Amino acid sequence: MKPVRVRIRDHEYLIRSDENEEQILRIAGYVNDKLKEVENLTEGLTERKTAILAALHIASEYFQVLKEREEMLATIRKQTEALIDHIDSAWD
Repeated sequence: MKPVRVRIRDHEYLIRSDENEEQILRIAGYVNDKLKEVENLTEGLTERKTAILAALHIASEYFQVLKEREEMLATIRKQTEALIDHIDSAWD
């Protein structure tokens, strides 16, 4: 696992991960974009507060995706059960 050098805001980091380099750079870019977004919306925050707000935005998006995933899985389960019932009734 070769370390990947990323730049987030004004700092460089060496990241070791099981992810490939392209994915690490993509993730770092996403974090960087979120930090910029928070900085553009709020002025005068410390770097720490900016990072915490960006982390909260990222976590909010993550939990929204989890919720949507669960809703989609529930819909798929219902449709699957309906298809199974339909097939079972056709066999009878």
